Amino acid sequence: MLQPTLSRKIGLWTTVSLVAGSIIGSSIFMKPAIMAGQLGSPLLLVGVWIAAGLISLMGAAVNAEIGAMLPVTGGQYVFFQKMYGSFFAYLYGWAAFAVINTASIASIAFIFSQYAETFVSLPRFSQGVEQSIHWYIPFIGKLYPLENAGVKTLTIILIVVLTWVNCRSVKAGGRVQVLFSAAKIMALVLMVCMLFFSGKGDVAHFTEPSSTIHLSGTALVAGIIAAMSGAFAAYDGWNNISFVAGEIKEPGRNIPKGLFIGLVTCIILYVITNLAYLYILPVDTMAGSSLVATDALTPVAGNAGAGLIALLVMVSSLGCTNGNILACARVSFEMSRQGCFFASTGKVHPKYQTPANALWLHTLVSCLFVVSGSFDMLTDLFIFVTWIFYGFGAYGIFILRRKMPAAERPYKVHGYPWLPLVFVLFTAFYFVMTLYTDISNYVSGKTQFISSVFGLLLVLAGVPLYFYFRMKRKEAGNSSTTAA
Repeated sequence: MLQPTLSRKIGLWTTVSLVAGSIIGSSIFMKPAIMAGQLGSPLLLVGVWIAAGLISLMGAAVNAEIGAMLPVTGGQYVFFQKMYGSFFAYLYGWAAFAVINTASIASIAFIFSQYAETFVSLPRFSQGVEQSIHWYIPFIGKLYPLENAGVKTLTIILIVVLTWVNCRSVKAGGRVQVLFSAAKIMALVLMVCMLFFSGKGDVAHFTEPSSTIHLSGTALVAGIIAAMSGAFAAYDGWNNISFVAGEIKEPGRNIPKGLFIGLVTCIILYVITNLAYLYILPVDTMAGSSLVATDALTPVAGNAGAGLIALLVMVSSLGCTNGNILACARVSFEMSRQGCFFASTGKVHPKYQTPANALWLHTLVSCLFVVSGSFDMLTDLFIFVTWIFYGFGAYGIFILRRKMPAAERPYKVHGYPWLPLVFVLFTAFYFVMTLYTDISNYVSGKTQFISSVFGLLLVLAGVPLYFYFRMKRKEAGNSSTTAA
């Protein structure tokens, strides 16, 4: 009897909304202030957003060629099988389950709940109770599960509800994604228009450097790299579309189009939004802001501006969380279908034809991350691990061009081989600099937790399971042979 399979129900505009919806979250409302303090220059600030967008576009171009050539559910997991073999593919699939996808869902949903406190006060324990219980990880740091209990509870409820929607129907999840993607794009455009047409800004802010922050030499390089990390966090999610490639109609046409339309839309929106902030706020004022969007809108909309910004952030976070839930569980689903993960994860719901078990398993891990972490820790964690595999994925295009020269490629990346090579070199540089900075900051006492090293340990924790699943496949093969 044939197992039920996932059907192709996702069209171009749902594809575009998945790309844009997975990218646009809360970072654009928070990261520009931090980046302004790291750079001290409005021109550098806008330049970093453009550069990070273009680098992400390089990675998307590589993914577009591979995704159009191999339009199957599981995305990069299947790509890595073709490139590097079963072990590396498993390692990526495990990392996607244990860190990348689940921590990203938790971190984005966190912001929804944090901004919900603008409208309703969420309960929390006293500081003494919050600090009374901690989980200590040797040489890595401490986690406090009771910290901010109300926010964490609402976050878990949000993830569970959105998972339930996506379990019942791919179309329903897609419709929710289109709705929220459109809503948050419209909300960003509305905010930008309110700022630019207020007449309360100054175009001189676009070129006026900081009066207190003056960087040069290695300090300037370090500032740019740190700011790039913030921008990458805001752009992350463009690769999610590959996870549902097996459910996209006309994948050879819709995957490249969806990637480019979605990502270019985000680049334009992010650059214009930063210009709108700068129009109202000088770079020094921006650098000192904890909620830059609120501070920019308050002179224009008064106290109502804070409520409006909170609502915008909540809409953006909701859509981004849904986009990640819809797409990311497909990796574990595909691994299970190949005997490389827990068997129940690969079952299709008999009524709704969705990977329901995989979705709920990811939700369980995401909720554990919610209990253990915070937005900043979770963001640093999944971005670091994600970019390791982005680099390997880009290098893999050279391998596939050599291994599969005759394969049909509906789309070919422009600028080959230089564009993928630049992307690979940058990811290697980013990996080394991030690891060095994280360890240095922990040793010097600037931070209490080494997110990058913790991410690597979680990835390596899956290695013993690889051999367990391989043994199970062998046993199943031997049983089939004996029965025959």
